[in-house]
Order: sequence, then C-alpha cells, then structure tokens
Amino acid sequence: MTLRRFKLHRYVDVSDVSGTGDVAEGVQYSDGSVAVRWISNTPCTAVWDSIEALLAVHGHGGKTEVHWIDPEPATVCELVTAGIQR
Repeated sequence: MTLRRFKLHRYVDVSDVSGTGDVAEGVQYSDGSVAVRWISNTPCTAVWDSIEALLAVHGHGGKTEVHWIDPEPATVCELVTAGIQR
C-alpha cells in the first residue's frame, strides 16, 4: 500500500469562504481515491474517487492546485530497471 500526501493551495478564493494559501490537507491512496481535510474554523473531511474528481469541483479552473508533499511512487517497471542497473 502506498499513500501520497498533498496540500490544496488556493490562489484565488472564488467563493469567499476558505481564503487563500493552503486550504486543505489530503492523502491519495494506492487505488487513486483521495481523502481531504479542510483547514478552517469548521473543518470537515471528504473522500473523492480521484484527484481529478476533487479538482473538478474545488480546482476552480486552476485557482486551486495540488501541491504534493511526497514524490510519486515508482512503478514496478522503474523498480525492476533500477535493480538491473545496479
């Protein structure tokens, strides 16, 4: 199982609710689904089928972006190739 952490960074608050800067923390699971915890005076947690589904609702046309904390996990092919090159 591989988890990958991220933050949602908002440049423009189109709804005038969440503000700008880092507005949520999240994790992407190995199946691609994501859980997001909103940073606010009234925090809540939501689960999405994918990062694309999350951004379709909360991305606001690029005004909010995903900032990955963890690197993208290596694929099996990359791991095998790295082992061969050693």
